[in-house]
Amino acid sequence: MRSMHFHAESWPLHTAFVIARGSRTQANVVVVEIEQQGHCGIGECTPYPRYGESEISVMEQLAAVADAVAQGATRQDLLHLMPAGAARNAVDSALWDLECHLTGRDRWQLSGVVAPTRVVMAQTVSIAAPEAMALAAKTLQQQGATLLKIKLDNDWVDERMRAIRNAVPQSTLIVDANESWQEQQLESRCHLLAELGVAMLEQPLPANNDRALQNFVHLLPICADESCHTTADLPRLANRYQMINIKLDKTGGLTEALKLAAQGREQGFDIMLGCMLCTSRAITAALPLVPGSRFVDLDGPTWLAKDVEPGLAFECGAIAL
Repeated sequence: MRSMHFHAESWPLHTAFVIARGSRTQANVVVVEIEQQGHCGIGECTPYPRYGESEISVMEQLAAVADAVAQGATRQDLLHLMPAGAARNAVDSALWDLECHLTGRDRWQLSGVVAPTRVVMAQTVSIAAPEAMALAAKTLQQQGATLLKIKLDNDWVDERMRAIRNAVPQSTLIVDANESWQEQQLESRCHLLAELGVAMLEQPLPANNDRALQNFVHLLPICADESCHTTADLPRLANRYQMINIKLDKTGGLTEALKLAAQGREQGFDIMLGCMLCTSRAITAALPLVPGSRFVDLDGPTWLAKDVEPGLAFECGAIAL
């Protein structure tokens, strides 16, 4: 017999995290614990207001399935019991973790992928004045980061990007606009990013208004983030995006995420692996997706003033496994 418990936690950040949607100073997460046969599986999710989620709404969803989980609902059952999103991710992650404890196998073995010894990942430069962003990029490069993810909004795009590229001429840059651009700005800004050698542009237009990307001729790959949650989204992304950003809090857990990655690759999409602001618990759950991902963006815990213990071994720009 199983039992399931859940609670909310708040983790302060060491520095404000600023994107086009606003600024955050703490990571608010919900933790699920599922106990069975003396073992406890733990899962974590980050409710995201952009998707209509809050700690309260997530915990209401968890309460609604607690009995089913206690009675033995599987990860496959969850795909029908719960909608994709943060709440399902927390339960799915806890069930994966529980299975690891019960079987003595790790997530890599259960998902059939080979674990790397080191994961190169992006370090995020959040929105600030051009000079401040350039300094942040330079500092991260000096600390060892080789891949930088630049957050942008609709202002000072040229000034910010030129200042950053001048500061880190050798770094690989990817750009995330978080739905903040408009159709009429797209062509000129894609030319700018291509000129500066940017490797990828993530979600420039709102997810509900990205038709302008249909057969849009551009010089760098464009990645769907807010436009891509589950395998059901893939058909409408064709001819608009060349890459998809997979996050467990969007897919509703690793179970659906593995399907999305496999089907996405089959349909010609490159894979980016992302995360929300979170602790190492959430990153650990996503690690089986690292092999096969072109870009890995799992730096959420590096923004925390203090991570969960024991946590993953984060370096600047990498995770040592």
